[in-house]
Amino acid sequence: MHRVSPTFADRLPSHGLLLLRVIVAIALIARCVKLESAASLQTITPHVIAAGAGLLLLFGLWTRVAGAILAISELWIAFSHGHDPWLSVLLASLGVALVLLGPGAWSIDARRFGWKRIEIRRPEN
Repeated sequence: MHRVSPTFADRLPSHGLLLLRVIVAIALIARCVKLESAASLQTITPHVIAAGAGLLLLFGLWTRVAGAILAISELWIAFSHGHDPWLSVLLASLGVALVLLGPGAWSIDARRFGWKRIEIRRPEN
C-alpha cells in the first residue's frame, strides 16, 4: 500500500528544497518587515500570516500546511490589493510547489516523521 506521508529527498534534491524554503521565507519576512507602519489592519493581516508561514517554512516545520497557508494568503494579497500582483502569484506558486514536493531531509519534519528503521529478527529455534 502506498503511504500518504511523504518520503524525504536526500542529497542534492534535499539541498535544493532547503534553498527553496530559505529563499521563500526570506522574501516573505522581508516583505512583511518592509510594510508601512501607517497601513491598515486589513492590509497588514495577510502579510503577517504569510510571514508566519515563512517562519514555518524556514525551519521546515509543518511544511505542507505552511505552503498551503502561504499560497492562500498570497493569492488573497494578489487579488485584494491594488498593486502589481506578480510577486504574490510567484510566491503562491512556490508555496504550492513546496506543498507538492515536501520539506526535504534538512527540515524538522524530516527529523520528526522521516525514515524509520525497523529490524525484524528471526526467532531462534
